[in-house]
Amino acid sequence: MNKPMILVVEDDAPIRNLITTTLRAHDYRYLTAANGEGAILEASSHNPEIMLLDLGLPDMDGVEVIRRVRTWSDLPIIVISARSEDADKIEALDAGADDYLTKPFSVEELLARLRVTQRRLAAQRPGGTVEAVFTNGRLRVDYAAGCAFLGEQELHLTPSEYKLLCLLSRNVGKVLTHTYITQQLWGRSWDNDVASLRVFMATLRKKLEQEPGSPQYIQTHIGIGYRMLRVE
Repeated sequence: MNKPMILVVEDDAPIRNLITTTLRAHDYRYLTAANGEGAILEASSHNPEIMLLDLGLPDMDGVEVIRRVRTWSDLPIIVISARSEDADKIEALDAGADDYLTKPFSVEELLARLRVTQRRLAAQRPGGTVEAVFTNGRLRVDYAAGCAFLGEQELHLTPSEYKLLCLLSRNVGKVLTHTYITQQLWGRSWDNDVASLRVFMATLRKKLEQEPGSPQYIQTHIGIGYRMLRVE
């Protein structure tokens, strides 16, 4: 698997050096920017494949960088920030970030998030279309046939459960907020929609997970949303 080009956007020099040293040690190519304008310029000029983005930049908030980049690019954006409140995570994810890593972080966790994102990029065909059949561990989703299997057993899903499973699988490794999921499922996001989402998620897990209390496929981010994990 070829290593992607990564844009590191961080104004704190010691943290930026830690990240770039880690990337260099693992044979990643990288670019750096110390502020929002530089990040937008590098992203538009060099077409990196992944962005690592701090939110507390000196010239603009990182969320604004996400919004501006999203007007013309869908490159994966992993936020790395000291902001740990759910509201900050939700704002960044709703603006278009793919993942959120809170400072202080371990380099092992950063590398794991990069591997997940890299696999998601590799699963896409040239032109950005997704493969017709999604495979993740024992789970197989045949988008063309409109059915899903766990091992050799077909999963008997309601239309809403299947739509939810497809949404999660097409964004494997990415944290999806409650707002994003409900808007994709029902075209709106009201309080009672989030309550309905929790019900559908619970029934989907009962059919998908061998141990719903210790989920293997779908991870809950309390107060934020859900993520489908990549299963080896």
